[in-house]
This record gives sequence, C-alpha cells and structure tokens, in this order.
Amino acid sequence: MSVLWVILGFILLVVGGEYLVRSSVALSFKFNISKMVIGMTVVSFATSVPELLVSLQAALSGSPAIAINNVVGSNIANIGLVLGITAMIGAIAVDKSFYKINWPVMMLFSIVLYYFLKNDNVLSAIEGGILFVGLILFLILLIRNAKKDAYIKDIDDALAVVSNFKIFIWLLIGATALYFGSDWLVKGAREIAVAIGVSEAVIGISLIAIGTSVPELAASVIAAAKQEKAISLGNLLGSNIFNISSVLGLTALIKPIPVTETQILTSDIFWMLGFAAVLIPLIFLPKMMEFSKLKGLALVIAYGIFMFLIFTQGKI
Repeated sequence: MSVLWVILGFILLVVGGEYLVRSSVALSFKFNISKMVIGMTVVSFATSVPELLVSLQAALSGSPAIAINNVVGSNIANIGLVLGITAMIGAIAVDKSFYKINWPVMMLFSIVLYYFLKNDNVLSAIEGGILFVGLILFLILLIRNAKKDAYIKDIDDALAVVSNFKIFIWLLIGATALYFGSDWLVKGAREIAVAIGVSEAVIGISLIAIGTSVPELAASVIAAAKQEKAISLGNLLGSNIFNISSVLGLTALIKPIPVTETQILTSDIFWMLGFAAVLIPLIFLPKMMEFSKLKGLALVIAYGIFMFLIFTQGKI
C-alpha cells in the first residue's frame, strides 16, 4: 500500500504542478506582468511548489530529514541525472552567465545552507528568512541582466486570454492535487523507509528527490530529443537556487527544521556541494564551454555511484 501512496503522490504532484503553473501564468497576464518576468519568477516559483509542499509536509509531520534531503537530493539529481542524461542525448552549450552569475550564486546558497545547518543543527526561521531574502536579491539581479528572449519562449500566449473562472478552477485543481500529493508521498515514503530498513534521510535523498525531479527530466529529455537549443543550463542551476532559498527558506520560516540524521551533514550535503563544484572544471575541459555526451555520461555514472553508496551505507 505504501508504494501505491508514493505513486499516487507523484502523479498528483505532476498534475498539481502543471495546473499551478498554468493558472499562475494566466493570472500574471491579468496583472500585465511582462513575459520575461513571468518566465523568470512566476514559472520558476510555481515549479518549485511541489518540492515546497513535500518539504513542508515532512517538517510538519515530524520527518525533518525528508524535508532537508528532498532539497539536497533534488539538487544532486538536477545535475547528475537531468543534466547528465540531457547532455548524453545532445551536447549543451554553456554561456558566460553560467560562471558569472548562476554558478557562483548556486555555490553561495549551497555553502550558506551548509553553514546554517552545521552551526547549530537546525535551520531556524531567521536563517530561512535570510535565504528567502537572498532569493529576492538574486531575482532582481537576474531581471536587470536578463536577455528578454531567453525567458519568454516557454510562455504560452494563449494563457493571456483565459477567463477568470478557468483560472480559479485551475488554481483549485492545482492546490488540491499538490496538497494530497505531498501528503500521500511523504506518508508512503516513511512507510517504505521502515519496511526496507533504511533511514528517512535515505528515502528523502533518493526516492522523493528523484520523483520531484522527474518532470524537469522529462521536459529536458523531450527538448533534447527534438534538438531544441532552448535547453538552458542556467534553468537547472536556477532550480537548485530556488530549492534552497524558497523550499527550505519558506519551510523554515513556517517551522524550523532540525537536523535529525547525522549523515546529512557528514555525507549528503558534501555530495551536493561536490556535484555543484565539479561543473566548473567540466566546462573548461575539451570541448570547452560545452557539456558533451561524454561529460554527461560521467555525471550519470557519478550519480549511480552516489545512489549505490547511499543505500549500502544508509541501513538503520
């Protein structure tokens, strides 16, 4: 039954996330917000809501390890799985904004998160607030430096003429699906952890993290298969920044998140930092400023090693 809860939870999160993005974009058009700002802020935040609700549900239901490792694991999966598999399908070009803005900011947020957790073994409301304020400053920086065309290609113009009633229905469907999806996913994941004898931290960094990264992986693989050049490394790094600053930041503002599993600080978070840090040397290896198929394969292999170690070392 626990597997069924997890599957149903994943399905509802995907459905809820899709309807939330649609309604958010349509609502933004009603307020005459530019497509560029919608793409950079509204869509980015809406796609992080499933992770936010899973982490919040986990924190409120007494599973803080799932709350933290959902984010840590999603960030690792975004690089190891999503970037790795996408690059294996077709090489991804790297622009200057990668090492001038996105990568340094991602590393900064990752290191600050580690410091906050290591300092007193809890992510407090004040620290969550600092992370969220940091996100707002990052978005202001992005908007000021943005190339308009880079952020409007995924915005559907048809959403500009959607009726208020339809927007309300979409919001209702999205909110309901996300609420029950997050609840069922956390419930099922906790039962699976007990059944197979691993910690909740292991389930959070593996099963839940991969699940919340599946929509992004699917979108990237489809785009790569169609040989669309719209795949942006910046979007993946931006997702990692949002996961730390909005998902953990807002969750900590509502309920401080204690560190209850030692491997979060002794192992898991170092894997997250490692996957992030290795991107810099990779882009300067031949071929420079490109994630080739070989580099993608290396990332996927590294992710496979990470998962193997997580399960072999994570027994209770």
